[in-house]
Amino acid sequence: MYDFVVVGVGPAGARFARRAAESGYDVLGLEKGTVGTPLACSGHVSTDIWDYVPDDAKDDLLQNRVYGANFYTGGPDSDANLFYKTDEISNVIDRVELDRTLADAARDAGVEIREGHTVTGVDERDDRVVLTVSVADEAEPTEIEARMVAGCDGPVSRVRQSVELPEPKEKLHGVLAFTDEDDHGDYVDVHLTVPRFFAWRIPRGDAGVEYGLAAAPGADVNDRFDILTEQYDVDTDHFCSGAIPIGPPETVTTDRVFLIGDAAAQTKPFTGGGILYGMTAADCAARHIQPDRPDSLGIYESAWRETLSSEIRLGHLIRRGYSLPEPIQRFGLRALSGEIGVHMDKPTSLFSKQHLKRVFS
Repeated sequence: MYDFVVVGVGPAGARFARRAAESGYDVLGLEKGTVGTPLACSGHVSTDIWDYVPDDAKDDLLQNRVYGANFYTGGPDSDANLFYKTDEISNVIDRVELDRTLADAARDAGVEIREGHTVTGVDERDDRVVLTVSVADEAEPTEIEARMVAGCDGPVSRVRQSVELPEPKEKLHGVLAFTDEDDHGDYVDVHLTVPRFFAWRIPRGDAGVEYGLAAAPGADVNDRFDILTEQYDVDTDHFCSGAIPIGPPETVTTDRVFLIGDAAAQTKPFTGGGILYGMTAADCAARHIQPDRPDSLGIYESAWRETLSSEIRLGHLIRRGYSLPEPIQRFGLRALSGEIGVHMDKPTSLFSKQHLKRVFS
């Protein structure tokens, strides 16, 4: 019997597995396909990402440095409002290679990772959890036992559904695709032209340019994406599509099962990004959860919410600005544009001394 079985070896799952193994626990990671594929989200992240990967990984992962964003209330031909820093705000990274790097770090810590293993059933018992697992190229499913199970299997979590934990409050539909343009530009483009969310263009250096958007399901997402790329006069390939969970449910734990990352909707409401929030929650889980103490799951539940709830709550307020009438958006963007002092993962930094000084100057 394993101490922990981690279902889903994306950033959150790999991070928790690594930290748990470093604490001396016996950890198994299950990935339904191949780690890192298919690509599920953007690779635009804050510079805090480097705190979570091995020191020698940056050269392989880094694609571009970003210093700010051009905000538009219309298409790329409309007037832009630039928000910027003199220091880099964020980085664009190889998203697929990030997953592989984090999984390799988990393996180095002693985690056993099995690819091609799809969890089809979760049977939670008094003293253990029994997983039914379908294995690629094997006719019969197998059973795996653990003292606890970490559901890190994304926005449409099989683990969450199996143990009847509540769904995220909302799921957006995100799409993105790429061109082979070389673009080492300093700024991303953000278009507030999508109902309740936005569209984007991200320069990825030699790796091309990423175009994407997210919106509520049924909001003609694919048609809106075609309009975006037509406005930029580009043809894209490597089209990706998926759900973006927004708003954590009331609980993400049972007696022996807990959720981390997108499965728990530990994401930024104002961008949909979840890499850093998910790994932050993974650290909370590894710090507090003990496989022979089911009551430790309550400590994890409190710890991650205490760490992230203020950022998530303020992130919801920021997102409301996406739905304001266009004249108000234009006025607000003009009034607030210029040099900023905020952290892209921390909305509370809007009230930091550094940012307020720059606003009032």
